[in-house]
Amino acid sequence: MPPFDVPEGDPFGPHNLPYGVFSPAGNTGRRVGVRLGNHVLDAGAAAAALGSPYASLLARPTLTRLLAAGRTAWSDVRRALTAWVTVPAHRETIEPLFHPLSQVTLHLPFEVADYVDFYASENHARNVGRIFRPHAEDSLTPNWKHLPIGYHGRAGTVVVSGTDVIRPSGQRKGPDDPAPVFGPSVRLDIEAEVGFVVGVPSAPGRPVALGDFEEHVFGLCLLNDWSARDIQSWEYVPLGPFLGKSFATSVSAWITPLDALEHARVAPPERTHPLLPYLDDSAPGIEPGGYDLRISVVLNGHVVSEPPFATMYWTAAQQLAHMTVNGASLRTGDLYGSGTVSGPAEHQRGSLLELTWNGREPLGLPGGERTFLEDGDVVTLSAWAPGPDGGRVGLGEVTGRIVAG
Repeated sequence: MPPFDVPEGDPFGPHNLPYGVFSPAGNTGRRVGVRLGNHVLDAGAAAAALGSPYASLLARPTLTRLLAAGRTAWSDVRRALTAWVTVPAHRETIEPLFHPLSQVTLHLPFEVADYVDFYASENHARNVGRIFRPHAEDSLTPNWKHLPIGYHGRAGTVVVSGTDVIRPSGQRKGPDDPAPVFGPSVRLDIEAEVGFVVGVPSAPGRPVALGDFEEHVFGLCLLNDWSARDIQSWEYVPLGPFLGKSFATSVSAWITPLDALEHARVAPPERTHPLLPYLDDSAPGIEPGGYDLRISVVLNGHVVSEPPFATMYWTAAQQLAHMTVNGASLRTGDLYGSGTVSGPAEHQRGSLLELTWNGREPLGLPGGERTFLEDGDVVTLSAWAPGPDGGRVGLGEVTGRIVAG
């Protein structure tokens, strides 16, 4: 089927056009691409062939130059790309610049500057509280409803979908063990998340306001925050996650621009505590900060969870405001994760920790029971969002296979 002839209802139709970086078959050179159906358009070559002024942004080996260009440029480039793949007059010029998706190599689409991860799902936080603090009066920590809790991760271990995840080793100590031991993690987990990609930087000492979210954030992608629960539980008191998280974080090869998700905007859940002004998204003029993203978690070919992103208590705009309120600056290529996405139902839990209730209730799968991940297991996250005219906007999937360390 010619690349222009995308079937009606395809979640990667011209209403979507996510960005990535690819190498054509037999060529190691990296190019900015845009996905249309099951093809990838060489966006830089298309811009050059059509004499577009955006060639300087698109004829690059990463998305970094485009990310830094800002909202006006993002919108202008998107309008141009939409015209290139839909206007019949461009067809003869553009068609030779498409590549079958199955024949290209996809790469990490941007240079990750910093990586921060949050803890923004009330359902997830309450589940974790019930697991580890079953006798506490409140399953949430006292600060949870007042600020988006997060940790600073390692940018250098963010990897693109399809990269194998090597089982990490570290110290671990069970509650009944007399002393810690060293070895491979035996409680390796997933966290189904959404990542937000920063384009425009901010100046040191200048917090980013809630209403400026769309001026700084280019788009989003699916993200798997792999977690070694046994390493994490021994190390995290009192400073939080470290080696239990920093060994790998997988992201999609495709970044969906915010402009493609206007029909997926929703209001976040009702707030039950008053918020300080810099986090108060009920103020006049603040756009609804939630996104209706329907995520699926597949383990070895079987759907084990369907977490709904619309249930997230803290929005990406609030997270951005909070992580800069102390004057910390943004850089082009900063990535921040939403935290595990979990809904209220058992089949909507976004981690094995919750799905198996810390290993006490194994998942029954055709290939055998699972509490935590075993070597050879393959995990895939996929998602879609409501689009125009009742259609769907597809998010690029995230896949990782566990291999022995």
